[in-house]
Amino acid sequence: MLQICLSKTKEMMILNKPASMMMITHSLVSPRKNPNIEFSIVAKSMAAKPKRSMSAFEARLTLVFALASQASSLSQRLLMDLVSETAKYIIPKRSEPRNLEEALMAVPDLETVKFKVLSRTDNYEIREVEAYFIAEVMMPGKTGFDFSGASRSFNILAEYLFGKNTTKEKMEMTTPVLTRKTQTDGGKMEMTTPVIKRKLEDQEKWQMSFVMPSKYGADLPLPKDPSVRIKDVPRKLVAVVAFSGFVNDEEVKQRESNLRDALKSDRQFQVKEGALVEVAQYNPPFTLPFTRRNEIALEVEKKKE
Repeated sequence: MLQICLSKTKEMMILNKPASMMMITHSLVSPRKNPNIEFSIVAKSMAAKPKRSMSAFEARLTLVFALASQASSLSQRLLMDLVSETAKYIIPKRSEPRNLEEALMAVPDLETVKFKVLSRTDNYEIREVEAYFIAEVMMPGKTGFDFSGASRSFNILAEYLFGKNTTKEKMEMTTPVLTRKTQTDGGKMEMTTPVIKRKLEDQEKWQMSFVMPSKYGADLPLPKDPSVRIKDVPRKLVAVVAFSGFVNDEEVKQRESNLRDALKSDRQFQVKEGALVEVAQYNPPFTLPFTRRNEIALEVEKKKE
């Protein structure tokens, strides 16, 4: 190759063309570089350099940054979950009101019992309620709305709902919280897991219930606390009166009496024999009294023609 180049140079010199001589000289002085050779040289040079090990300080710093990044990501997810859950209470659902009192009421945007309104009057409405499951516990004491007994019962049910069960399943909160009067007859009552039979005196007692998320159906996790009972509530007809404020035993008694009196003049429905009052509370404790929604319900049936 070099011989050919020199030969060409000689011929060009004979022709005495300075421009050509400049081109040839540049060609000889700055030959075209081979990229493959350059890459090989750089690679060898890098391989020859000893790799610098990370210092203990740098390792700790890297770990701190990695943990900070993870914590930031987790915090964002937790914040979004918190915002989502809070929004259910801050931006509640509102039902079709019958009066000004009901217009001010609001319920959290949580899963609730499904029903269809069959008829409405100025005093109450008749609903056809679909079947659902509840977790219930017998309340201590003779009243249904003393703070101590209600708090204790609520906490037992909340523990079951949020993981104190055989599968450690954390279930979503629903509405409403139900409190109902039950007549005990001294018979034996079966409880869930383990099976316990308890003998009770003949007296009126109160039970508190949580409505279970519908996605579980009958496959609900079993409670670890033997005082919690899982129950299937069949489809039923109920007469319902809504009211605001905080619930107490005297008000429940008065409203139940008023509802029974109003139903006596209903042409289609009558109170079912043996029906006991049930109270539904839809709101958390921090809700303002005039925006709280509570309901009194009595099971009814169609009158025979």
